[in-house]
Amino acid sequence: MSLTGTNNYFEDFQVGQVLKHARGKTMCEHDNVGITLQVLNTAEGHFNEDIMQKNAMGRSGWNRRLQFGGVTIAMVIGLAMQDTGENALRELALDKIRLKSPVFHGDTLYAYTEVLQTEDADREDAGVVTFKHYGVNQKDEVVFEGERRVLIKRKSHFL
Repeated sequence: MSLTGTNNYFEDFQVGQVLKHARGKTMCEHDNVGITLQVLNTAEGHFNEDIMQKNAMGRSGWNRRLQFGGVTIAMVIGLAMQDTGENALRELALDKIRLKSPVFHGDTLYAYTEVLQTEDADREDAGVVTFKHYGVNQKDEVVFEGERRVLIKRKSHFL
């Protein structure tokens, strides 16, 4: 009996493999206001509708409040976790973070993952996988890219 997926152990990941993750998430007011305030980010771009409607950012189409980038990052990686984190033993690194395009209330995010590298770990029961995660909005615009290194359990050591 398996409590996690059967195809997300170290041996199942192949360099060059691309995963389209099953779930999407429409960003809502709580994602911006609740979580952003919890980390004490009070930037007007996230909270001041008046300023944003006057296009304070100086870019066409950016005349509404932006989602906090930290929420975008967490949401995309969260959407990828069912396929890339169920058998994770340890998160090793999160690097090369790029917020490529703004995310607004009402945008829907989807996640894709590319396997960049697999390597043996310093223990028999696991290996290291380097993933590149992509977040894409409903217009197929890339809004986030980042690399994540994870220590993942080997299927051969499941029991």
